[in-house]
Amino acid sequence: MYNNKAKFRIGQIIHHKLFDYTGVVFDIDPVFQSSDEWYEQVALSHPPKNKPWYHILVHEAEHTTYVAEQNLDLEENPKVIQHPLINSLFNKFDGLQYHLKSKVN
Repeated sequence: MYNNKAKFRIGQIIHHKLFDYTGVVFDIDPVFQSSDEWYEQVALSHPPKNKPWYHILVHEAEHTTYVAEQNLDLEENPKVIQHPLINSLFNKFDGLQYHLKSKVN
């Protein structure tokens, strides 16, 4: 069992330190959950696998990213994120963060 407390929360607006983009957190893994092959090919800075990783909707893009916590900062000036999936996951931006839509089962 892992006891990694995530620094960021779902709905927060983040800034990627290395690639200089903003986005919104839409899911969190307590530790790295992708393949070793993906890690070797994509995670070139070799961030720790045993710390939280985040799924991000990238602002003004159509793709998502998977990012290690060490590569993220909280965005100092949060703004509305433009992404095709934003309205399917979130229902409100309060000026600081997004709020998830309620799940109905």
